[in-house]
Amino acid sequence: MKNRVITISREFGSGGRTIGKRVAEKLGIPCYDNELLKKIAEKSGFQESYIRDVGEYAFGGFLSNAFSHRGSGPNNADYLWKIQYKLISELAEKGPCVIVGRCADYILKDKADCLKVFIHADVAFRAERIVKVYGQREQSPEQRIRDKDKRRAAYHRFYTDMKWGHAQNYDLTLNSGTLGVDQCIEIIRSL
Repeated sequence: MKNRVITISREFGSGGRTIGKRVAEKLGIPCYDNELLKKIAEKSGFQESYIRDVGEYAFGGFLSNAFSHRGSGPNNADYLWKIQYKLISELAEKGPCVIVGRCADYILKDKADCLKVFIHADVAFRAERIVKVYGQREQSPEQRIRDKDKRRAAYHRFYTDMKWGHAQNYDLTLNSGTLGVDQCIEIIRSL
């Protein structure tokens, strides 16, 4: 396999997690997604739920507070970032794998054997998909999408100084709404 490591960044509801897991299955390599949270929890001593809240999904609460106090030195979010950075680098060195989210595209940006993929789709496709996958919530699907994407973009921008989702930061961007999840899987697998 030319690209030993595949990173999957994705818009919420685009199917990126599913695509990453199925690509890994087809290639017979590990996929790290929620498994990363477990490993970060083991290394940091924090609960997985705390890491999930402080991680890429929680810019609105703790992280916005943490970011506003950056001048006072490192905080828990910075500590977790360092662990995440080291862990992702180690997993990539260990062997072929798929890594979903967690700024892996940035962390592994200088690796020649890394394929950086971004999965996106229009809001209507994503809204329908998140209701199917995650169920109805009090908040509208469109609002959930806006909130999650905003948090992911802010987290990514803060730690990488790159714009999340911009095509020039990836080797491949795929519209899962137009192509379909199965076709995205085949395109990535074939590379």
